[in-house]
This record gives sequence, C-alpha cells and structure tokens, in this order.
Amino acid sequence: MPAEPATASSVDLDDPGGRMARRVVGVLAMASVIPVLYLPGTIHNFFDLKIYMSAMDWWAAGNPLYDYAQPDRVQGELFFTYPPFAALLLLPFAALKLGATVVVFTGLTLLGVVVTTKWLLDPVIRRHRLPHLYTLAVGVLVVLGVESTRETITFGQINMLLVVLILADLLFAVPRGSRWAGVGIGLAAALKLFPTIFVVYLVLSRRWRAAVVAGATAAGATLLAAAVAPGDSWRFWTHELWATDRVGRTDYTGNQSLFGLLSRLTAPEEPSRLVWLVLVAVVAGYGLWRAVRAAQAGDALTGLTLTGLVAALISPITWTHHIYWFIPAVVILVDATLRTDPRTATGARRRRRLGALSLGTAAIIVYGVVSFYDFGIAPAPTSTPWEFLLRNGYVLLCLALLLALPIRPTLARTSIQTPKPPSIPQTPTPH
Repeated sequence: MPAEPATASSVDLDDPGGRMARRVVGVLAMASVIPVLYLPGTIHNFFDLKIYMSAMDWWAAGNPLYDYAQPDRVQGELFFTYPPFAALLLLPFAALKLGATVVVFTGLTLLGVVVTTKWLLDPVIRRHRLPHLYTLAVGVLVVLGVESTRETITFGQINMLLVVLILADLLFAVPRGSRWAGVGIGLAAALKLFPTIFVVYLVLSRRWRAAVVAGATAAGATLLAAAVAPGDSWRFWTHELWATDRVGRTDYTGNQSLFGLLSRLTAPEEPSRLVWLVLVAVVAGYGLWRAVRAAQAGDALTGLTLTGLVAALISPITWTHHIYWFIPAVVILVDATLRTDPRTATGARRRRRLGALSLGTAAIIVYGVVSFYDFGIAPAPTSTPWEFLLRNGYVLLCLALLLALPIRPTLARTSIQTPKPPSIPQTPTPH
C-alpha cells in the first residue's frame, strides 16, 4: 500500500530539528532589525545621562544642585529635575568616567528588560504551554524594539530601575502579605514622582498595609536626602517641583500626556488649565476605577497597567521613555486572545478584536511617535488631522487601552475542567 501522506502536525512532531531551525532563523531575523530601530536614537548620545553626571560634578563642587542648567536646541535650557534622593544615588557615579557610567546604566537597563519580560511572560507561557526559551527570546527582542526602551537606553534614563521596583513589589518578587510589600513602590516614588500614583492605587485597592509601607519608605528616603542636603531638599519641594518649565516645552511631541496634547493644539499659547484639570479628573477617575475593578477580580497585572497608563495621561510632562506600561498591555491582550475560545461566533469575534488590538498596539509602540519624525523646533499648533494623530499617538493609545484593556477573571473561575474519561474495566489477561 502507498504510504499515507504526512499531515502538518505529524511533520512537526517528527521534525523537531527543523522546527528548532525555523525558530532560530526567526529570532535571528528579529534581532537583525533591532539595530535599524536604534539608528534614529543614536543622536541622543546618552544626553540625559550626561546632564545627570554634569549636575553631579556641579553639585560635588559645592554649587546648589538645582542651579545647574544645560542648553538644548529644542527645549531651551534643561535642568536637573529629579528629587534629592535620586541625586544621592547618582552622586557616586560622578567618580567614574562617563564611558564606564554609560556601560553600567546600559547594562542595568538590559538586565531589567530581560528580568521584567521573563516576569511578564512566564505565566502566559505556562498557561498556554508555549515554547519557553523561544517565547522569551521573541518577547525580549520585541521589548528592546519598543520606542520607550530605545529612548531609555539612548538617553541614558533610569526608567527600567523604577519598573523593576514596581513590578517586583506588587507582582513578582514580594509576597502579597509580606511586611516588605510597598517598599519598592516607596523607593520608586522617592526617586521620581511618576510612580507616586501606585501608592494611590494601593489605597484604592484597600491594601492598607502596603500603602502605609510605601508612604513611609518614600518619606524615609526623602528625609534621608533632606538630612544630607537640607537646602537643596527645601528648594526642590517648595519651588522646583512646581516649575514645569524646568523639564522642557510642554508642546514638544515627546511629551505624550493630556497636557502635551492640549499644548500642541494651542501652541505657542498655553492651554486652559481648567480644561486640563477637568480632563485629568475624568481620566483619573475612570482609569483608577477600572484598575481597582481589575485588582478585585484577581487581575493584578491589568490593575497595575491601567494605573501606569493613567499616570502617563495625567502627568503634565510624560516623555515617551516614561510609558513602559504599553508593554504589559500587549502581554495582557495576547493572553486574553489566547484564552478566548474561537469555536463560537462571539468568541471568534472577540478573539479577532483582541488580536487586532494587540498587534496594533505593538506596531504603534515599536514605530513610535518621535523616532522617525521631526516636527520642527519652533512651537506651532497642530495643523491637520493626520498630524494630530501622529503627534499624539501615545495619548490616544493610552485612552483606547483605558477603555478596551480586558480584565481577565481569575484562572480559578475560568479554567475549564476537562472531564475524566470513564474507566474501562480491564479484562484479565490469561496466563
């Protein structure tokens, strides 16, 4: 009899070497694209890190920390704007050569990318029985290709340190009932103001102990900095904190916040603060309400991600490298897509919708809003609908995800119990 033609599944099972080869080729093909995506960012040349180090040299020489200013062709003058506790942690790097500092910061960011991506993907890999090493490799390459990661690395930013502290604290490294829960959030909030919203999230989620620990940690770190540098600390918290002009032009395309969107509509004039505050109240109220609902449903990652997206929208200044939270949003969307049963018409439609949203989000955050466009240096209002979309891509995506990011019920509720097959009595084998 002629041999029965092999099916695709049987070929795949019988050809593990070929499958492995295809995966290796796919990963190498993705890796070859990464340098191309980084080419536009080479002009940054670790610009922010150089500001930090120059400010540390200035401070170490006995000058007031927040007097340091550096000219910039786009933003005018740029200052050191981090809280004094961040300056204390940066000060030892002033003893290193700049090249060594660049290596340390880049290496820590790359390590943070690998660790956080593993944290995010491991549950999805186990849940859907995906190939572990291959899925992690693809995930790390995608995260490296995202514009927020590229900007973090090429500017020499500290964002991945904050992300590691937040994710480790609330999801992956610290047990929920631990006395240490909240310490990571508190340290992140003392280093930069952006993570403070996660303390609010803890309060609204009624995680009282973690919220108190986070607040106490942030206060303790801030008081430590005040003891070391009382004058600079007083100046920061009473004056520099409120001077948004110290961090750059609000209408610049890199500012992907609601205030940035409004500023681009009214430039060179300032937008209405009342309109902005109303939008902030609506967005923060709705977004944090959904975040708390997610936490109550057992979907802590979605709650955390929604909180991060709210922070990006309501902050007066949200640079593109601040918005890490698109990355877990993609993971959530992919997981929800895989968990949706396509065998019903409703399930098939939901699966297509979630799959399209995950692919669309990934495409937007890889392409970015500032990497491949130059909208000019002088302040100018947005002139066309297409330019409005291009210059506010992340703001609009944040708003869309606040509405559409799925809240995944706990696995205990959704796991399908496969019935055991009935036992078949065994006929005794005659001896």
